[in-house]
Amino acid sequence: MKKSKVGKTLPMPGLSHEQADALAVPGPAASGLNLANHFLIAMPSIQDPVFGGTVVYVCEHNDKGVLGVVINKPTDMTMETLFDRVDLKLAEGLRATVVDEPIMFGGPVQDDRGFVLHSPGGRYSSSLTVTDDVSFTTSIDVLEAVANGGGPARMLVSIGYAGWSPGQLEEEISRNGWLTVGADARVLFDLPIEERYHAAIKLLGIDPFMLATEAGHA
Repeated sequence: MKKSKVGKTLPMPGLSHEQADALAVPGPAASGLNLANHFLIAMPSIQDPVFGGTVVYVCEHNDKGVLGVVINKPTDMTMETLFDRVDLKLAEGLRATVVDEPIMFGGPVQDDRGFVLHSPGGRYSSSLTVTDDVSFTTSIDVLEAVANGGGPARMLVSIGYAGWSPGQLEEEISRNGWLTVGADARVLFDLPIEERYHAAIKLLGIDPFMLATEAGHA
């Protein structure tokens, strides 16, 4: 009989268990700014091959720094490939829209590890509710639930993450590297990947095609 993987974790990308625990009970950021549950939208001036044209969902912002996930940069890995790599057998008849869903490149830090952003619901061994609409889970039991035909109704699986040390993101924002806006779960989970950048900008009431490289931040 195959041993259950429930309780095993998909470690917080790049973080030790002690660091992950610290993020789970965050203290306030030194700047007083808290961008958790916000989108970071890369300004057109960012030509960096990693972050150019990206939207980042901020999961945590505290005195340890910032942890976010790029939500519009798919890898060539699918959910089916991921399930195979973690030795999970898919239930018969699992919808093709699930197994063909691409895994996101969440960021350049520890891109051999990952976590799952998803709609709340279910009981997973290592999970944190960010808002009423978004949770993130680092334990493999959420993938077991999906492989069995259940799991969250909405989800995004990321490999790697984007991280900033204390004060680093604030400095980049002050130099007009990023626009910031309160996140919308519909953009995060429901929109086609190629539409997420423009949709995030529209949350600011800005026409994406009129956005100038020298524009300020929200």
